[in-house]
Amino acid sequence: MSHSKKSSGPLVKRMPKKVYEAELEKLQIELVGMQQWVIETGSRVVVIFEGRDAAGKGGAIKRIMQYLNPRSARVVALPTPNKREKGQWYFQRYIQHLPTKGEIVLMDRSWYNRAGVEHVLGYCTPEQYKRFLHQVPTFERMLVEDGIILVKYWFSVSDEVQEERFHSRLNDPMRRWKLSETDLFSITKWEDYSDAKDAMFEATDHADARWWTIESDDKRAARINSIHHLLSQIPYEPREPEPVKIPKRPGADNEDRPPKAEFEYVPDHAAAVTKKADKKS
Repeated sequence: MSHSKKSSGPLVKRMPKKVYEAELEKLQIELVGMQQWVIETGSRVVVIFEGRDAAGKGGAIKRIMQYLNPRSARVVALPTPNKREKGQWYFQRYIQHLPTKGEIVLMDRSWYNRAGVEHVLGYCTPEQYKRFLHQVPTFERMLVEDGIILVKYWFSVSDEVQEERFHSRLNDPMRRWKLSETDLFSITKWEDYSDAKDAMFEATDHADARWWTIESDDKRAARINSIHHLLSQIPYEPREPEPVKIPKRPGADNEDRPPKAEFEYVPDHAAAVTKKADKKS
C-alpha cells in the first residue's frame, strides 16, 4: 500500500457547489429510501469511517445522517475507554453498539483505533496490537456471517490539505474543539501513521470486509463519492412510504383558552437582531 500522496501546486479544485448540492439532494433522497428498506426487512448495517485527522469523516457522516430517521440510524463515536473498559476484551465495548434489526450504525472511528492512534502513540502494548490484527478478520467475519452488512471506509487526505484544515479550525470558534493535542501528532508522526495504515490494510483488508479508500482533499467530492458508494453496497429496493391522508382539522370548541399573558415566552431575540440589522442597512 502506498502512503498518502503529498499535494503540490495550487489547492485542490473543488466540485462546483451547485453540482454538489443537486447531487447531494438526489443521493439523500436515495438514503431515505434505503433506510426504509433496512427497517422493513430488518437488515443490520454497520459503516466504519476511518482515516487521518481532518480527512472529512465527520462531514460525510453528517450528510448521510441529515434526513435519516434517528430512531433507526445512529452515530457511534466512543470516548477514551475508562478503567473498567480497559480491562475488558478489546472488542467488548464495541459489541454493545452494534445494530439490532432494522438499524444503521455509523461508526466515527471504530475498533481500528487500536491499529492507528493506540499503536502509533503507544497507548497499547505491542502484544495487544499484534493480537488485534490477528483477531479482527475473525471478528468481522463473524459479524458478516451473522447477516450484518459491514462497510469500511478510509478517508485519505494529503499532508498539505490536512495542515490547512488544522489552521482553519484553530481560527474558528465553532470548530476549535475539533483540534486536540492528539490531532497535532498527525503532523509530527505523519510517516508513522502511514506505516500503521499500510500494516492495518495488509492484515484486515479481507474478502468479507474490504477497505474502500476515499480521496478527500475535495470534501464535496468525498461526500458525494462516499454516499453514492454506500448506496451501492446495500442491496435495497426502493420503498414507497405508506400513503398518508391528512385529516380535516375539527372546529374550535366554545371553551375559553387561558390568556397568553399567563405563560412565559422566550424573548424575541430574532426580532431585536433583525431591527438592528435594518438600522444598519
